[in-house]
Amino acid sequence: MAKRVLVVDDDPVQRRILQETIKRLGHAVVGAESGDKALAALKADESGEIGLILLDLAMPGSDGMAVLAAMRSLPRKPRAIVLTANVTIDSAIAAMRAGAVDFVVKPVIPERLEVSIKNAFRIEALEGEISRIKAAARGELDFADLIAGSETMSRVVALGRRAAKSGIPVLVEGEGGVGKELIARAIQGESSRSGRPFVTVNCGAIPETQTDSILFGHEKGSFPGAAERQVGKFVEADRGTLFLDEIGELPLEAQAKLLQALQDGEITPVGAKSPVKADFRLIAATNQNLIHLVQEGRFREDLYYRLNVFPIWVPPLRDRLGDVPELMRHFIARFAAEERKRIDGIEPEAHAMLVSYSWPGNIRQLENAVFRAVVLAEQPLLSVNEFPQIAAHVEGYRVSVPPAPAPRTVAPRIDGPVMLGESPHAPATIHLPSLNGRDAVGIPALSEGGDIRSLEDVEADMIRLAFGRYRGRMTEIAKRLGIGRSTLYRKMREIGLEARAS
Repeated sequence: MAKRVLVVDDDPVQRRILQETIKRLGHAVVGAESGDKALAALKADESGEIGLILLDLAMPGSDGMAVLAAMRSLPRKPRAIVLTANVTIDSAIAAMRAGAVDFVVKPVIPERLEVSIKNAFRIEALEGEISRIKAAARGELDFADLIAGSETMSRVVALGRRAAKSGIPVLVEGEGGVGKELIARAIQGESSRSGRPFVTVNCGAIPETQTDSILFGHEKGSFPGAAERQVGKFVEADRGTLFLDEIGELPLEAQAKLLQALQDGEITPVGAKSPVKADFRLIAATNQNLIHLVQEGRFREDLYYRLNVFPIWVPPLRDRLGDVPELMRHFIARFAAEERKRIDGIEPEAHAMLVSYSWPGNIRQLENAVFRAVVLAEQPLLSVNEFPQIAAHVEGYRVSVPPAPAPRTVAPRIDGPVMLGESPHAPATIHLPSLNGRDAVGIPALSEGGDIRSLEDVEADMIRLAFGRYRGRMTEIAKRLGIGRSTLYRKMREIGLEARAS
């Protein structure tokens, strides 16, 4: 949901001019004719839809300074830019001390107003990120901290808040990159366990031989290499929350122990003579269909029904594209600060492209795309050129490529099993040598039009090649590609390749 700008001015002509100017700058806008009506609108804005207020200082009744003073007691305080026709140093200092982030002199110059609005939203995004980081570190992140204003996310937030009121096990389902861990953190942040430990375990990243030791702990000398006693994740989460991500990757033996821990509230470390009590709230997450895993014998049916008491489905980003603009502003402000670059925003054409893309990799893909764009950017506004991988998949958009430099007189050295095509500078195909007498295979490096193919497309071909060569054996495919099984499942899903039952 895009943030709105609230324009507060008792002069209807000035208010209308400001609203039209802000609309042309690409922002949603609403108006209020007095300070009292502005405060009423802010108090009624429980969802945080108003992100900025343009406030005239000189108004009858509650003037601008009175509104700024009253805003201090509001639970949500949008950034304020004050408007004045008679600016003085004293009035400017007083407004800034009262909480305004900037002031603009009437008559308003559109270019000056645009800069002020962009700076205010950038400050809001940075402060919001700092607030989220601190809240997450304290275990107090709540649903108000999430960027989840679209209608499709309202049910997720409502269910999450209901789950937070009890200790019921929660299963968060959804595609990779949709923000399942953030939902889990928000559930804890609004529960009675707020501020307590939040322990995260990625079940797909644990070596199978170390699962018991990592989850349940072990005693000193319980097995070769156990030089000292280790507390497991269940005990670490005592009085807090244990978040088991990619629960479908948990080995069957560990599933049995997890079921016992849920039933008895105690765990037995490896090598221990007696069980240990653990008071934890369990939230599990998966991007797989667990009932299919049950049917395939890869997931315990009794554990499935124990976990699936309170399921929460997090929709993919393509089903909540209304959140994309706010997420973009958030990521741009964050990465611009990290990279110490001035990025004022995004060009309208690039904005339209990003909000029309389907985002198969969800929020994680959007985050990475914005990060790459900020690193590449040489201008204050991000353009389509900074998003070449997205432009290649959205009809009607293309990247403007600068003229290629003159050819080098000395051909670059090419090592490895790459065989040259028509030109030594641009191999048409990446050839893979024959293996055990099999025929050699190749992955096209150029498109039909002669352009270099994107790394994303080449990666997809490599996954398909590995899938065929190793006959759908997921563990072997992941090992050969050098990625985790959960990552492999996600990438296969993105390219429409289904895993075979094993």
